[in-house]
Amino acid sequence: MTVPARDAAQSMYADDAASKSLGITITEIDYGRAVVTMTVRDDMVNGLDICHGGLIFSLADSAMAFATNSYNHYAVATNAEIDWVAPARRGDVLTATATERHRAGRNAITDVVVANDAGEVVAHFRGRTRQVEGRHIPDAD
Repeated sequence: MTVPARDAAQSMYADDAASKSLGITITEIDYGRAVVTMTVRDDMVNGLDICHGGLIFSLADSAMAFATNSYNHYAVATNAEIDWVAPARRGDVLTATATERHRAGRNAITDVVVANDAGEVVAHFRGRTRQVEGRHIPDAD
């Protein structure tokens, strides 16, 4: 039986304390694709009164994780880079859309675009993942 992408993502999210602590929620999921959101809270802004770049990176990384783990196989990041192109501000609802661009064997490349609630792009992220031993829903597939 093939596990639906949503079931694999929900199983993973259930144990994802990091994403939960940042208020990240999954709004869309499919095989190799995920959309997640996060609201920039007061405790997420830096000394320049903008969202800390590391938190935007974490949002994009979570989107990539849900996209690449949607096949019910554990997948971990092996490399990632981000370009911040505009600031995110307190109160912004950020949406990270992850789209798998390439998958070969156990390796994948995923692009993530992070935008604010006005639709302005905040960051471009590219990550690479590798499937490892384990499944989110054991005894499936």
